[in-house]
Amino acid sequence: MSREHRASRALAHLGEVDPALAVLALWCRHRDGAGATKTQGASISYGPTFASLGLAEQVGLVAHHVLHVALQHSDRKAALAERLGTRFDGGLFDLAADAIINETLQLAGHALPRPAVLVTDLLSEIGEPSPSAVAALSDWDADRLAMLLHADPQRAEKARDFGAARGFVQDLELGEPDNEGTPQTAADWRGQMLRALEAGRKAGTGIGRLGAILADLAPPTVPWEVELRGLLAKALSDAPRVSHRRPAGRWVAMAADAQARARPEPVFEPGRARDGTRSRVVVALDTSSSIDPLVQSLFFNEIQGVKRRSGAEVHLLAFDEEVFETRRIDGLRPPLAGLELRNGGGTDFAPVFATARGLDPSVLVLLTDLDAPPPDAPRFPVIWAVPGRVPVEAPFGRVLRLGD
Repeated sequence: MSREHRASRALAHLGEVDPALAVLALWCRHRDGAGATKTQGASISYGPTFASLGLAEQVGLVAHHVLHVALQHSDRKAALAERLGTRFDGGLFDLAADAIINETLQLAGHALPRPAVLVTDLLSEIGEPSPSAVAALSDWDADRLAMLLHADPQRAEKARDFGAARGFVQDLELGEPDNEGTPQTAADWRGQMLRALEAGRKAGTGIGRLGAILADLAPPTVPWEVELRGLLAKALSDAPRVSHRRPAGRWVAMAADAQARARPEPVFEPGRARDGTRSRVVVALDTSSSIDPLVQSLFFNEIQGVKRRSGAEVHLLAFDEEVFETRRIDGLRPPLAGLELRNGGGTDFAPVFATARGLDPSVLVLLTDLDAPPPDAPRFPVIWAVPGRVPVEAPFGRVLRLGD
């Protein structure tokens, strides 16, 4: 901020009306650029049209992009793009992030260039109305709202139409490594955000009055796919086991010493050896559960990734009150290709556990809503993958909550 640029006047005025954002702006890089005003990583590039705005709207637009930087929306957008792959629509993430930021700034008393997308309006448009702006900002962060928009093609199309009707333009580039100054970590930005909000709270103006309600301040840091990956890696780890087919090294040394000294050999001590059999994962899909198709797709993508990395053998069991489909996942076609899902029936865990027992799995993973009487605990590890909203606890094993 040492040299003059298009936003210099607006930044000076920002310090008078919103101390929290003024503090955060000091950690951003402000540059003049071509095209529309946009954010990438910790850099804000102000386009030529910025100068044509009134001072109040300039301050509001600067505040908008400072929040993009402070909430690390560029990096979070890149992380979601990696999770969703070809399903990812950057416009939907930008729309979710802009709607949350604009609602926050409007509550804080900032002027915004019109028309502006607001999260309360967006939620109403897609059929998920919120009782108030405060409730919406307390319930939704950019990642969770973007996942909601991605989950249903019709909902996504409604969101795109909503954005187009309000002149929405993408202003967020995917995050890239910073080449200037000292890179800021997620922990750094969170600390700076909390300190800035405290300064604003004491001043009684700007976003400092709202900091405690913002869900976007603390989005999920570890996607459930990463947790699933860790649980499966632990279950499939080939830990050495006691083997009477090979002696322990200590016994070999003691036996050699006893032989050299013409003394009796010590009692045999078994060594440890790795199990040479191939790991086997059994995945059971409860087709009577109402699990979002996008979450289901991410789940099976991760299972296939574990198969590729570990070389494990993977079997799929589709079940409701009985196991009606058994197939081996070979990686050559999507796991659910050609599978006729029988929705709407009841659930019985006994048949699927009996079938899994016959496959002698290294681990059983059940994608279910747990809406059935619990079975007896088996001898093999069990991971229950359940929708995050399900309040029921599993009777045994590990529980993985599949968030939005």
